[in-house]
Parts: sequence; C-alpha cells; structure tokens
Amino acid sequence: MNHRSGFVNIIGNPNVGKSTLMNALVGERLSIITPKAQTTRHRIFGILNEPDYQIVFSDTPGVIQPAYKMQEHMMKFVSDAFEDADVFLYLVEPGDRALKDQGFFEKLLNTNFPVLLIINKIDTTNQELLENEVAYWKEELPNAEIIPISALKEANTPYLLERLVGLMPESPPYFDKDVLTDKTERFFVSEIVREQILMNYKKEIPYSVEVDVEEFKEADDIIRIRAIIYVARESQKGIIIGHRGSMLKRVGVGARKQLEKFFAKKVHLETFVKVKKNWRDSDAQLKRFGYKK
Repeated sequence: MNHRSGFVNIIGNPNVGKSTLMNALVGERLSIITPKAQTTRHRIFGILNEPDYQIVFSDTPGVIQPAYKMQEHMMKFVSDAFEDADVFLYLVEPGDRALKDQGFFEKLLNTNFPVLLIINKIDTTNQELLENEVAYWKEELPNAEIIPISALKEANTPYLLERLVGLMPESPPYFDKDVLTDKTERFFVSEIVREQILMNYKKEIPYSVEVDVEEFKEADDIIRIRAIIYVARESQKGIIIGHRGSMLKRVGVGARKQLEKFFAKKVHLETFVKVKKNWRDSDAQLKRFGYKK
C-alpha cells in the first residue's frame, strides 16, 4: 500500500473531551486537560507517525460565542480548521445538542469531506441512552458516520484510529517523520503553567491569565525556565501570588513536576506575576501571545 497522510480536525463544544481524544490517539500528552471550559485556547497539531501513514490531528478550542477579542481569535482557529481538513471529527458528549455557533454546524452539514460524529464519554451513560443519542445524531447530521467512544478509557479508540487510517488520502508525509507537533517547547511550558492556574484558581482568574516564557535554557542535566504570568487587572495579581506567595509557589511546584515528566529532565522554574491591563482585548498583546498573526 502507498503511504497515506492527512489532516484530521477535531471540532466540538467546550469540555467534550477533544484534547483527551487527541492525546489518546497520538499517544502523547500534548494538550492540557482540566475540568474547566475553554482550557484549549490555540490550535495544536498532534502528529501520529507510522511507517505507512501520517495523521495530523488538530485540537481546536471549544466552540463558543465570543465575549472579547481573545475569544474571537480562538474561534478563528476553529474556522481555520474547516479550511484544511481531510476528515472532521465532530465530538459530542451524551446530552450535547449542536454547536454553540450555528454557522460552524452548517459547515459540517454541507462539507464534502468525511465527518465522523464521535459520541464521547460512553462510560458515563447506559445502552438505552446511548441508542437515543445515536438516533438523535443520525437525524441531525445524516452525512456523518457515528462512532461511540470513551477517550478517557480509550474504549473503541483503536477502531476509530483504524477508520481514520482508511480515510486518509494517499500522500507523502506533510511533516518529517520524527516530528510530534507544530508547537515549540516554550509553548508547552506556557501551557503547563497555565494548566496549573486553571486547576488552582476559581471563577474569572484562570481566564484572565496568559503565560509568557521569557527564558528557556537547556543544559545536559537541567532546563532553566523563567515564566511571566500576566493578569488583566491589578487586583488579580495578589490573588495569583497568594498569602506570602503560597499560591504562586503551589503553581510553580505543580508545573515543575509536570515539566520534568514532559521533558524527562530536571527543571528549574522561576515564575513572576505582572499586570497587562485588558490584554484580552489588545491587538498588540494578542499578537505577542500568538492569538493573531
């Protein structure tokens, strides 16, 4: 068989398990995962390489109605995913009903490319309810092939991967075969620090934060990292730091442990907190943080 390559773009509402699914299919923890909505802010490629195929998975932000410029650019990443797909994975969970942007849903209805409707989290439901879900989506998205899975438990994901390989067009690889993602090491550092913020703070705080890696120096035995945590308002700075620096220390310790797992090397991490007022609505800051070109 000739070599197959293609782009599989994952679309869905927030918190349906897109990042968990991509990580499971690629076999690496590339996208951060938390119980909070809007954990994924960027479009991230995860590249699965085998001798006779290469699948480029694209994890995208959950579909929302934007409230500020950063979210508008997040939805631009979703829109971009409609431009280069060979296969769409439309991910839903039991009880999910259509995308939060009808325009994106119409694109899935009218695309000429294969759409796999993935009902995720089947481990949280029963057979009767699952059959109802399948019937609903057959009516709503008749052009889609429906595949129930549990990305977390990796139930039926081998079958899904088999189907995806079969749907890939014959093509040489798009990326070198030793490449795992399109993102830089600094990107993953910022995401891992942001993951700890999502896990340790409540309400608006995690959504007002961006992380910028100012320094990344790798030696044979250690990686030295300096990361700046930016907040949108002065009052948020004290919350991030906590009493006598206790919260910032918790974030730093948690991030360092995850970074050492990710890089398989000792990590020295320094974190600082600065204020960039209303950065989520600033074109200049959004460009700096990679949300716009």
